[in-house]
Amino acid sequence: MIPEELARKIRYIQIHSSKTVNDVLAGEYHSLFKGQGMEFEEVRPYQPGDDVRAIDWNVTARTGEPFIKRYREERELSVIFLVDLSASGDFGSSRKLKNEVAAEICALLAFSAIKNNDKAGLIIFTGEIELFVPPAKGTSHVLRLIRDLLEFKPRQAKTNIRQAIEFLGRITSKRSVVFVVSDFLETGFAQPLRAIGAKHDVVAISITDPLEVRMPDVGLVELEDAETGEWIQIDTSSQAFRTRYEGLGEARRKELRDLFRSMDIDQLEIVTNRDHVRDLVTFFRTRERRKSR
Repeated sequence: MIPEELARKIRYIQIHSSKTVNDVLAGEYHSLFKGQGMEFEEVRPYQPGDDVRAIDWNVTARTGEPFIKRYREERELSVIFLVDLSASGDFGSSRKLKNEVAAEICALLAFSAIKNNDKAGLIIFTGEIELFVPPAKGTSHVLRLIRDLLEFKPRQAKTNIRQAIEFLGRITSKRSVVFVVSDFLETGFAQPLRAIGAKHDVVAISITDPLEVRMPDVGLVELEDAETGEWIQIDTSSQAFRTRYEGLGEARRKELRDLFRSMDIDQLEIVTNRDHVRDLVTFFRTRERRKSR
C-alpha cells in the first residue's frame, strides 16, 4: 500500500503535470525532440496542393497518372532521466526540496514524452546506482517513475555523477534523449559526459536552491554538509562573507555553463522558488530557435 501522503503527492503531480503538458508543453516537446527519421508509409494519387517534390515518377510513368510518396515521422524515442537524489538534494529553503522539484521536472517531461508516444526510463543514483527502470510507455509507467522518485530513500549520502554516466553508457546503445538532473555540486564527470553527449541528445538540468545563490543576514548559524556530515559555523552578518559566498556560487555556476557549452550540451537552470514550467517553455523555445539556424 502507498502511504496516503505519498499518494496525494503523486496525484497532485499527475493532475498538475497532465494539464500543463496538454495546455503548454506537449507541442513544444514534439517540435524540439525529433524522431529517428522518416519512414515510408504509402503511395497515393496526387491531389491539388500536394508538394510536387513528393511525386513518385516511377509509379507516375507506369500508370500515366501522377502519384506521390507519403512518409511519416519515425517518432518513437527513448527518454531517460538520470537523476541525482543524493543527500545534497534533500534541502530546501523555500516551499520545496531540490529533490521534490527534480521529481516534478521529470514528471512534466515524462508526461510530454508519453503524450508523443515516446518511452520513458529512469536511473536514480547517489554514490552508486540505486535504481534502474527500463524505458516503457504509458501513464501507469510514468506514475510508477514519479512514485519511485518521491518515495526514494538513498542507501548512500554522497554523489558519483561519473559512475552514473558510465552506467548509462553501458546499458543504452540506441540513441536516446537523456536528461541529467542534479545540483552538480560534484566534479570529475566531464570526460564520460562528453562521451555520452556524442552518442545521445543530452540535456543537463541543474537544480539550485535560492539559499545557494544568496545568503541572507541571519547572524551566526551552524550548517551541516549533507553528504559528508561536517558541521561549520558561519557569521552571515559579515558582508565580506556573504559577498565571497555569493561570488563562489556564481563562479561555480559559470564554470558549469562553460563546461556544458564546450561539449555542445544544452543546460536548463532551475531555481526551486521560480516557475519551472515557464523555465521549461523558455528553454524549449530558445533551443528550437538555435537548432533551426
